[in-house]
Amino acid sequence: MFDAKKLLGQFLGSQIPGLGGTVGGKARGAVDVAKANPWKAGALASVLLGTKTGRSLAGGALKLGGLALIAGLGYQAYRSYKSGQAPDNIPSLPELPAPPAGSPFHPDTGLSNDFALTLIKAMIAAAKADGHIDADERANIMQKLHVEDLGAEAEAFIEAELANPTDLDALVAAARSEEQKVELYTASRLTIEPDTRAERGYLDLLAGRLGLPDGLIDHIEATVAAAKTGQVAG
Repeated sequence: MFDAKKLLGQFLGSQIPGLGGTVGGKARGAVDVAKANPWKAGALASVLLGTKTGRSLAGGALKLGGLALIAGLGYQAYRSYKSGQAPDNIPSLPELPAPPAGSPFHPDTGLSNDFALTLIKAMIAAAKADGHIDADERANIMQKLHVEDLGAEAEAFIEAELANPTDLDALVAAARSEEQKVELYTASRLTIEPDTRAERGYLDLLAGRLGLPDGLIDHIEATVAAAKTGQVAG
């Protein structure tokens, strides 16, 4: 089995093995890499999506820090929801708080190789939601990914996920805790801008199947939207 944690880091623009301090502190190195080599630092997700979503994710994710991004945003949304803060009042933060050590959101605690693989599957499923990835687009994506030299096993995995129907039952079942459910929805929402009925419908279906409270979904939506527009700073 290939290293799914490493691949997830590549999907989100940088490879960050753990968190300490703040996400923003970890992110600065990724931003330097992006300036030096913008195509490769643009993240595999931008190759995968190749659309407005890919460009938006690549730019926003690098400001916040690659592999730490899902954990940091999920933790922030969960924390603000539990505190009773209104989701339409997400503040501008000088740094996105990192999950504390021992938290189920901390990558060293909750991100197993299997769940990293699930998050990648969730991102690909969200990317396919509007139906724009046809056979020709899949071939184009795989040609670009081959240049990245991910390894034959990882390439075969991505190709299969792009080609096969989404197994929503398996995705939902893989998220065993409330925190993992939050991260799975966060990864999916981070991947797409739900400005089509198909994309919005997919996210609504996913939220319902995960069984997360509507208020918590509202907080995830608001936190991810704020991150993409720069209100939650990296």
